[in-house]
Amino acid sequence: MRHPAQIKGSTDLKLDGIRVLDLSRFLPGPWVGLMMADHGANVIKIESAEGEPTRHLGPPVAGFSAYFRNTQRGKKSLVLDLKSAEGKDIFKRLLAEADVVIDSFRPGVMDRLGLGYETARAINEGIVYCSLSAFGQSGPLAQRPSHDLGAQALTGVLSLQAGGREPALPNLPMSDIAAASNALIGILMALLRRAKTGQGDHIDVSMVDALVSWLPHIVSPVIEKGESPDLTRERLYGGAAFYEVYRTQDDKHIVLSGAEMKFVENLLTALGRPDLIDVCRKPWGPEQEPVRDFLRATFATRTRDAWDKFLSDKGVCYAPVLQLHEAWQQPLLRERGMVVTGDDGVDNIGTPIRFAREPGQPRLHFAEHGEHTQEIRARLGFETKKSDPASS
Repeated sequence: MRHPAQIKGSTDLKLDGIRVLDLSRFLPGPWVGLMMADHGANVIKIESAEGEPTRHLGPPVAGFSAYFRNTQRGKKSLVLDLKSAEGKDIFKRLLAEADVVIDSFRPGVMDRLGLGYETARAINEGIVYCSLSAFGQSGPLAQRPSHDLGAQALTGVLSLQAGGREPALPNLPMSDIAAASNALIGILMALLRRAKTGQGDHIDVSMVDALVSWLPHIVSPVIEKGESPDLTRERLYGGAAFYEVYRTQDDKHIVLSGAEMKFVENLLTALGRPDLIDVCRKPWGPEQEPVRDFLRATFATRTRDAWDKFLSDKGVCYAPVLQLHEAWQQPLLRERGMVVTGDDGVDNIGTPIRFAREPGQPRLHFAEHGEHTQEIRARLGFETKKSDPASS
């Protein structure tokens, strides 16, 4: 299913007129720029001579990696050497007209280049300057390099394995996305405030800070006793029989994803075991093992899809565990606009923030490295060099 309006783009979106300079790389910062571009912002992706690393992560699909397609669409590409005098001059010219800067360099790099927040504010007092890093712009670990896995390890999140199992590689780069979400929220807050004061701000977003802010559900024993939680007694980590993964007859899986008593009563009654309902009123943990044993044995008697059909009208919180390609192919994602097919026939991830008025409209143009360098240099009054990527 195609969404022509989303593919072509239009005017009058929420962020029309907002100008963004995106210096970031990989996932967190580029995701922020992507969200803003999807909602009408004019985003210039500033790249080094080597280019954005995700251009080459994974096999190309119609000329671009899927990673690049789904973090960089709708942006212009400007190649700039920020260490050169001319590169600094061009960047400062862009600062004068920009609304937002996104950077993910190690803290202090932009300051050493003479292009940090204080310089930007002197040029443009309304600039909103967002700095993304692993450990923050200040503090004892500010200069330590890291990616998502390090942030998950240091915050204790990596230790939160269901059933108290050994730490394992996470299935998602949670700190990347958590930090990106905070950055987007912070930028929009600062722009809203700027509309009243005329003043921008410097936003310090840390991957570690972002993950810690996601822990209200599990920190009670830490705060109360100074101890880590016993995960075998935690609802979300294997303590509740109705918040668990169960293997089916065909070696696939189904999950029960809601331990509220109404869901317990509905399923156990439908399965002919209302006698087990009161067991689920007991504390999370080994006390619920009789129910877990029954559900393990029961789910093993039918295939995943048979259980999906059976459970669909039982008023139960559940879902089949799909492989990624199965999830991608289900009608839900296309109906919600989360899978969008471009004119090149390639599927792309849609935009998740849905407005009734002026909805986001992803512009499925993927800039070649330096594609807009010549255009931007000319607009700012700089000569185009033969070495510019877009001048050949």
